Amino acid sequence: MIPKTHKSRKSSRYSGERGTSLQILHSTMKWLHIEQIAAKLWDTYSALLSHQAMILAMNSSFVDPLIQFESQLSIIESTFKMLCSIPTLDTVKDMGKNEDDKEDLELLYRTIFNLFEDTLLMLVYKDLYKLQILKEMITWMNQESSFLQERAMTIISRVLSFASRKVKGYTSVDAPCLGVLAAELSLLCTHSDPSITQQASLGMYHLLCIAKCQNADTVKTANAKNERYMENSLPIPPAGIEYLPKILQQDKTKIAQNIGQALLPGLLTDFVWSLLIKIPLPNVTTAYEAAILLTLTLEYYAQKITMVSKIMDEIYKQLQENSSPSMKQVLLWLITLLTRTSPKKVIFHLMDYSVPANSTLILMWQAAGLESQVAPQVLKTILLILKGKPGEKHKIMVQRRRLSVDSVNMMPVAASQALSTLLPLKSYKKAVAQFFPQLLMALLLQQFYSSEVKLLTKNTVCYAQEALRTLLTCSGLQEVDSALKKKNCWSQFSQTLFHHHSVYLIAKTLSEHKFPQFPETLRYLYKLSVEDPRRSEDMVITIIFLTELLNNFFKDPFPEEFLSLFRNWVNDPNPAVCKLSLQKIATMAPVINETENVCNLLFSIIDAFFSKDNNVVIRALLTLRRLLIKLDKTTYSSLCSRIASSYYPLMDHSNAGIRSMAIRHFGELLQDMSHHTRVLNDLVIDSLVPLILFLEDTEKRVFQLVSHKQYITELLSDALGYLRSSRAYLRRASIILVGYFTKLSGHLLLKDEIEVISEAIDRELQDEDPVIVGLAKKTQAILQDITNRMTSSNIKQCFQRIFNTFYIKRLKPLYYYNLTCDLNISSMKDSEFNSKKADEEVENEDISE
Repeated sequence: MIPKTHKSRKSSRYSGERGTSLQILHSTMKWLHIEQIAAKLWDTYSALLSHQAMILAMNSSFVDPLIQFESQLSIIESTFKMLCSIPTLDTVKDMGKNEDDKEDLELLYRTIFNLFEDTLLMLVYKDLYKLQILKEMITWMNQESSFLQERAMTIISRVLSFASRKVKGYTSVDAPCLGVLAAELSLLCTHSDPSITQQASLGMYHLLCIAKCQNADTVKTANAKNERYMENSLPIPPAGIEYLPKILQQDKTKIAQNIGQALLPGLLTDFVWSLLIKIPLPNVTTAYEAAILLTLTLEYYAQKITMVSKIMDEIYKQLQENSSPSMKQVLLWLITLLTRTSPKKVIFHLMDYSVPANSTLILMWQAAGLESQVAPQVLKTILLILKGKPGEKHKIMVQRRRLSVDSVNMMPVAASQALSTLLPLKSYKKAVAQFFPQLLMALLLQQFYSSEVKLLTKNTVCYAQEALRTLLTCSGLQEVDSALKKKNCWSQFSQTLFHHHSVYLIAKTLSEHKFPQFPETLRYLYKLSVEDPRRSEDMVITIIFLTELLNNFFKDPFPEEFLSLFRNWVNDPNPAVCKLSLQKIATMAPVINETENVCNLLFSIIDAFFSKDNNVVIRALLTLRRLLIKLDKTTYSSLCSRIASSYYPLMDHSNAGIRSMAIRHFGELLQDMSHHTRVLNDLVIDSLVPLILFLEDTEKRVFQLVSHKQYITELLSDALGYLRSSRAYLRRASIILVGYFTKLSGHLLLKDEIEVISEAIDRELQDEDPVIVGLAKKTQAILQDITNRMTSSNIKQCFQRIFNTFYIKRLKPLYYYNLTCDLNISSMKDSEFNSKKADEEVENEDISE
């Protein structure tokens, strides 16, 4: 008789008690006579022995692990196909001629399967990673007859049982295939064959026990409630498996809950992915079971899913492939479940598809917006996306597979289109009211960018405008939308020249209809202006909108909180922001004396005189003058010196129009202060030389400038300073002015002072301009004549003390310098400037009106 070496398997362990190679060889010698009876069975047995030897040899080699696994998997698959080719046990028994033959044939039959099982145990014992082979076995198994399915499930269950015993006490386990294997087993737990269901449930139990050992430290720190749930949901069964069917057999909810609880996020993601790709399979039963398990898992544990983007792409693909209506509903519900726990990931991914969105994407948006509890998070994410500028190139070039323009950001356009879908949903009514100000301003900015987007997408539809109109309608502002349509606002907004005017119209129309969202909108605009660093063009729109709201709801002057904003914007780096702020401040002239911190306001305007943008300087001059006309005289006189000194640098400005305006405004300031002689004297003397040099005047009225000795040296010093000017006409005028001063008051000057003046004029003899050289020679002659007729210093000093208050010379013209050419050029520059200024003022008035 054949020795029964494989009959008592339950009491043995793999570590050497399940039969050695010598025992197998001994059995083989006794079964030689069966080769004549069942050649097919004998060939399978011989092949299994050979395959097992090859696998053991690979386990002991230093082959690359991946190549080793692939080779061993190929051998196992070949072996499995051999098992599929042998007949059933009853057929094998019928081949025996007597009872002994039948017993030997049955033993050989069982030994073949045990040998296959032993091979799997050897692989798993060496490396738990090779549990992946069991997943492949289930795939092969599903293609075979039911009798082999049951046998294969028994082997899989036993291998998992061995692995679960092996990992007891481990602090971590490297078994990355558990998620995929759990997906296969979960489908078999609801199999129509009770025997397969029983073995699959037992295998699932052992798999979950292995999963508990993976990263045990992480599991221990999990939520205590979930930990207790895990312990209660997976009780260790008594001697048999009678208790397991109540937990894992045919109960899909329990299966989903236990798997979701036990698997780590990465493995649970694999589980979900494996079920998802089974939904479009031709086998309707498998697809239906996978859909149910997938839905139940995400109901409870969607927050553990890590590869949301990959899952979303697969859902989109399946929706595109003409899924049945029922399966489409399942797929859309999966999006709803993912949005419930990962709204930011889902929304960002949905916005990353091509623009404009197709009907499938719109369905996915609707699914994402189905639940009201996540609406605020969804809108927050969309608002974050709307901060981007459509068409902007990414600073870091990332692979973006779905964008219509690969290297640019089109997500804001997609977000605008999505809002047209989401805002009308009933589930979003409360969230829309909560985020009305943020949505309003974000869409206004996106509307501003729409012209550039049309060029990129070649699409005439402005989704930002559609979303903005939808927002108004959903917020109870239908009358505002209708009024704007009558004012042609929507049609004008698409034209670049009317962008700012359209923003103004929207703010004005909202104000006219007393929109109830005004308080929260104003608060948001203030927060936006103070805290949120944005693009300069964004600030322009914000200021236009805020200014119009304030004009309609507040009387001038504005509250200090808002006035401080305009005060700060006067010196903003963006010239457009500066001009808008100055324009608004100018309108507050009638109430300037009621304004808080009026001095700070005026000083901020004066600071704008140093702007590099000439238009800002001009606007600042006009604004300051408009305020000074209405300013209280007491305050005016206290600030007069500071204001007057701010005009001096502008008198030497490179722009002729600014020079002209500065002098004109300075003259008006002198008229304003005509009754404050103490202040007036100092102002006149400080500005005298710049005024004379700018006018280049040689008429007799120049003579009336000198009346006191204490001013002579200051005037000469200022005149000599302009000899260093880069402009030739100023150097010419300075030389002429020095000549007249010295001729007029030479009898009042000391010899040392004449020498200093002479040295300065000498340097001009080297000037490149021949006219300047000629004027310098004439001035030197005047200085030489004064020097020759000088008396001693002591005598002159006495003479000065006597006559310095009343003796002034009268002179005829000295130079006869023709200034016609220079004056004509200056006149032309002034004319061009005045024309440009007039055009600008008309444009600004159009905006304000």
